[in-house]
Amino acid sequence: MNNQTYNQIVSFIWGIADDCLRDVYVRGKYRDVILPMTVIRRLDAVLEPTKDAVLQMKKSLDEAGVINQTDALCSVAGQSFCNTSPFTLKDLKSRAKQQQLKADFIAYLDGFSPNVQEILEKFKFRNQIDTMIEADILGAVIEKFVSPTINLSPKPVIDDNGDVKIPGLDNHTMGVIFEELIRRFNEENNEEAGEHFTPRDVVELMADITFLPIADKIKNAPYLVYDGACGTGGMLTIADERLHQLAEEHGKEINTYLYGQEINPETYAITKADLLIKGESIQDDNVAFGSTLSNDGYPTLNFDFMLSNPPYGKSWKTDLERLGGKSDISDPRFVVTHNGEPEFKMIPRSSDGQMLFLANKLSKMKHDTELGSRIVEVHNGSSLFTGDAGQGESNLRRYIIENDWLEAIIALPENMFYNTGIATFIWVVTNRKAAHRRGKIQLIDASNMKSSLRKNLGNKNCELTPDLRKQISRMLMNFQETEQSKIFNNEEFGYHKITVERPLRLSVDLARGNLIKFKEIFEEQKDITLSKIIEKVAERYDYSIVRDFNDFSNKLIEIAKQLGEKLPAKRINLIKNTIAQVDEGAEKVIKKVHKPGKVKANPLYGMFNAKIDGKECVVEYEPDSNLRDTEQIPLLHEGGIEQFFKQEVLTFVSDAWIDKSKTQVGYELSFNKYFYKTVQLRALDDIVADIKNLEEQTEHLLQDIIGGK
Repeated sequence: MNNQTYNQIVSFIWGIADDCLRDVYVRGKYRDVILPMTVIRRLDAVLEPTKDAVLQMKKSLDEAGVINQTDALCSVAGQSFCNTSPFTLKDLKSRAKQQQLKADFIAYLDGFSPNVQEILEKFKFRNQIDTMIEADILGAVIEKFVSPTINLSPKPVIDDNGDVKIPGLDNHTMGVIFEELIRRFNEENNEEAGEHFTPRDVVELMADITFLPIADKIKNAPYLVYDGACGTGGMLTIADERLHQLAEEHGKEINTYLYGQEINPETYAITKADLLIKGESIQDDNVAFGSTLSNDGYPTLNFDFMLSNPPYGKSWKTDLERLGGKSDISDPRFVVTHNGEPEFKMIPRSSDGQMLFLANKLSKMKHDTELGSRIVEVHNGSSLFTGDAGQGESNLRRYIIENDWLEAIIALPENMFYNTGIATFIWVVTNRKAAHRRGKIQLIDASNMKSSLRKNLGNKNCELTPDLRKQISRMLMNFQETEQSKIFNNEEFGYHKITVERPLRLSVDLARGNLIKFKEIFEEQKDITLSKIIEKVAERYDYSIVRDFNDFSNKLIEIAKQLGEKLPAKRINLIKNTIAQVDEGAEKVIKKVHKPGKVKANPLYGMFNAKIDGKECVVEYEPDSNLRDTEQIPLLHEGGIEQFFKQEVLTFVSDAWIDKSKTQVGYELSFNKYFYKTVQLRALDDIVADIKNLEEQTEHLLQDIIGGK
């Protein structure tokens, strides 16, 4: 179908709302009628050629007393659905009385098979009938939808000469029409830009990069295809068509089983309708309704191919609560065992759940087949870098890369989608990398590979032509270094995040004036004894400033014993937190002392040789949280963490050390880092020449203006 016919149908259906629904519905409610009526008319058009045969079979089955008739009637209809009412939509447009029209229209809807009834239920369409009857617009709406000027049937309209008058409407184009209508309704209602649909050109590219790399490995076998955010089902149907096409080209016979899940009732209903019309086996039963994140529709299934464009920038707080809250999530899709960690969490921030859809697919990969599984998923840029080492997003990247599953990431042009212009990226993930790809990741910059549209479709102002899609697929399959294709070791994208500590240095000013303040503080804390102890210690130091808190602590303990008091760590910390001050010139505060031989000194990791009371020992110092810092060290840094620390940290702060217990591994991918092109600055001589030229052109200009010449 050409764009002109497509645009004509969309405009015609969109016009029905203005022609028939204005003054009856507010604009935000037009969709409640238009979307279900579009589905109903599509189903009606598909069933028209077999209507008489179905009614004849219905009569025969009734006469024979057969109760379960659905399968037989669907078989006669040649579809996986049917309608046993005596009416078609065209029959209903001629009703003169509204109540008769209402009764016949309800009978018509009741005649649909149970799988269509669920679609009508999700649309809540029956709730609209009384409103349309009372406003006397139901007949007009039906008449518009059965107009001979448009064709919603998959079969073309033929004129008297046997020529095609109006082309048929294939399943995918019907799906695209649904999506365009929903896009327009969303725009009318100012709905979120993140709720967008995947254009056909992007879906076809995704299908190509899913199947082309393994086309020669397709067997005579069944294949399961899954989309956990299936929307109106367009990605599943295009993937299905592409896989069958490639199988046929390679002389293979395959069966495909499509599985999807969708949370939006309207788009779920459209998907069900689309797969019903497709009519393969019981495809319509393979669409689950509900949230993929908190209510997985296929917890026990694994799939050969998985494609999705999940919602991004969208909160998943409701799902998070259903899963038990961030600290209590135990769903094995999102909490796994990895690298010796039994509870490796891949849970992103609650404001954006897009990466959970990828984690969900990872859990559904096949590990016991030759092809394994291939995942192709669209994300925005945040999935590449959001999340620090140890956080959910970084952990998911780490899980994929350290398992050597990330085959490639492809940067798409901006403004490729209808309701958002942001940059997007296709992730290609597989657990069966080709031998020459193992341990490698390919980045493809296709951000400038686009063809402008003559007319924008929402935010979409460009497309990927068939030739451009071939070029991108070829770059993926060639696996060669070019200006637009870069290949890296997996470790290139990993780093150690280390925590750099520096010692806490405290002093205590025991001047007499301060003792009064200290006394007031400890009285507030209801620990008057501490005031007496402090006073005694102050006498020992002759009311001076003490810059060795370790010695000060020992004196406190000594005086406390003399007074029959104990000073546990809790009371020492109270003193430290209330009267001590950070002092760069003070001694380092010792946290722990180890006996010689028990622990080996290693200054890089905070274990220092020292002498206390003339005895050799190993000490750990108290870190100063205000001086705490972090550093990211590439996994491929020559010499590793220790060499980096010596060169880049100790050179500037000699008393620093690494808190080994806090070291984390993180992963992030930056396209700008690898594809950024520096702008060549103009030569200074050229700039000077331009300035002189401007001066010559403007010479005497001011004088001419002032002089009035």
